[in-house]
Amino acid sequence: MTDDLLRYRPEFPILEHTTYLISNSLGAMPRGVYDALHSYADTWANRGVRAWEERWWMLASQVGDQIGALMNAPLGSVATFQNVTTCQAVVASCFDFSGKRNKVVYSDLNFPSVMYFWEAQRSRGARVHMVKNDDGIHVATERLLEAIDENTLLVPVSHVIFRSAYINDARAIVERAHNVGAHVLLDTFQSLGTVPFDVQQLEVDFVCGGVLKWLCGGPGTAYLYVRPDLGRKLEPKYTGWIAHENPFAFEVGPIRYGEPPYRFMNGTPNIPALETAGPGLKIVSKIGVKNIREKSTRQTTRLIELADQHGWRVNTPRDPERRGGTVSIDMPNSQEVCAELLKREILVDWRPKAGVRFSPHFYNSDAELETGIAAVEEILHSRPALAR
Repeated sequence: MTDDLLRYRPEFPILEHTTYLISNSLGAMPRGVYDALHSYADTWANRGVRAWEERWWMLASQVGDQIGALMNAPLGSVATFQNVTTCQAVVASCFDFSGKRNKVVYSDLNFPSVMYFWEAQRSRGARVHMVKNDDGIHVATERLLEAIDENTLLVPVSHVIFRSAYINDARAIVERAHNVGAHVLLDTFQSLGTVPFDVQQLEVDFVCGGVLKWLCGGPGTAYLYVRPDLGRKLEPKYTGWIAHENPFAFEVGPIRYGEPPYRFMNGTPNIPALETAGPGLKIVSKIGVKNIREKSTRQTTRLIELADQHGWRVNTPRDPERRGGTVSIDMPNSQEVCAELLKREILVDWRPKAGVRFSPHFYNSDAELETGIAAVEEILHSRPALAR
């Protein structure tokens, strides 16, 4: 069949010499990043300090708006940071955990970094309730919803689970949280760019994530969407001069908060990372997340079929409506198999309780899926000890 999205393959240099099936960890670098970094260096070299007023100061908001457009966020509602843990810390700093409403509810399938952060908030009075899963694949949705009660303040949950690619029922979680007066912080690191969603339709309170995976933007740029009505009244305690109403007045004393999105930022933004985010965002926006999702669903279905043919365990939902862009396959001795695949320039990764994660993106051909699975078969055949 004809795959129109393969016309973008030449934009990604690493595809010339690898089978790149690891976009859930780090998206392939667009060729345009070379020009973006060159332009950044030229601006610094030739404009010096004037770069701030001519480009750099506005860049954090501009990149935020580019990201926001992919999830139908209103202009000016997406702030940018260096990582998702910082995004979650900013949200936490807007709330007081000393009262009766101090409960934080999430699933044990969340990404560990944010769980470490929320566990640390116990010292601030947070009462953390972590909902256990049953199989390492699916979030126990009903159990999660039951845990969200009138004492719940925040529900920080992953939209797509990093180990299994299970798509959480974000709508049900938001509805339950709002019914009892709680707020939802949705981590979309593993969904934005490959699973369509609309923040306005979901009426979600906060959304965070980063560009280095499915958005092909590289490390150092994360995003935080704050629902506009909340954005006008919340006052983050994790703050800094960028958030001040008049940052260049250098006033002494307490902060006077500016307008979103700068209101939620803090220190000096990471300009080089913001510059490198642009080329990937431009390509994803041009293609459209809906088109990416259609191809992703087809290719992940094929990976599951191939795994089934070999009798390997699939630690990913089989229902495409509940599956993100990754298929986790636990073949015999999967960690050692992963290491062998990397030696053959077949780039995948391995995670405990998941196996080898195969993550095709819009630039991958169907043949590359066959190549990856055939290589696994050959590795297990040539090394009988691994097949046991």
